[in-house]
This record gives sequence, structure tokens and C-alpha cells, in this order.
Amino acid sequence: MGPIRGNGRKKLVSEINVTPLVDVMLVLLIIFMITAPMMTQGLNVDLPETTSKSLRQEEKPLVVTIDKQGEISINNVPQVRALMVQELEKNYAVNKDQPIFLRADKNVAYGIVVEVMTDIKTVGFDKIGMITKPPEKK
Repeated sequence: MGPIRGNGRKKLVSEINVTPLVDVMLVLLIIFMITAPMMTQGLNVDLPETTSKSLRQEEKPLVVTIDKQGEISINNVPQVRALMVQELEKNYAVNKDQPIFLRADKNVAYGIVVEVMTDIKTVGFDKIGMITKPPEKK
């Protein structure tokens, strides 16, 4: 029902009713607030091969390598895992925004790669990249 004039006729209302719009936006906001934390819990990583070009870096990144025996090295310097964490903490104290690249042999157990990634994240580094090789052309 619309507003009634003094003579009993209904007047056409030419205003937009924003109440349904606000209701829909609030529901969408609640849905995104609930689902956003659930989207950051998993890691979908396909390590062996990629077809993309490498990105140009402005600063020299740290390269953490895990060979097929599970031995860890930072910039080609062999490290024990406990010493790796200390070395990463030293580098984090110097440059918090330094990117880290993780290069792992594809035959290394997935658990070892995840443990090393967890150590890197625990130190505080946020920029972690995976080094892969391009697929061989057939």
C-alpha cells in the first residue's frame, strides 16, 4: 500500500526501498566472515613441474633446499634442521620482508617438506615460494 492523498487516491512512490538491499548485504557479509577462515587452512601444492615463467626479484632470496636424502641446505650451505632455524632467525632479524624459496626433490617425503615450511613460517617469514622445473617438451 502506498501513501494516500487527501482525496483518497494512492500516490506513486518513486523512491528505492533500501531495506532489502541492506538485508542481502548483511547476509553476504556474515557468510564471508564465516567462510574466509576456512579457506586458509589447506595447502594445494603440485610440486614437480610448472609452465610459468619465473618472476623477477628485486632482492636476493634465501633458497632452502631439501635433497632426496632429506638433507637441508640454505643457499647451498648444508644445515642441520635446528641450525637451519637459527640461521633463518638471523636472516629474519636483518630483513623481515626477504622472500624464501623452497626447493625440494620430488622424491622427498611430503611430511619433511611440510615440516620445513612450518619452521620457515614459525620464524616469521611470509613470502615463501616453491622452486619447480619446467616440464620437458615431448
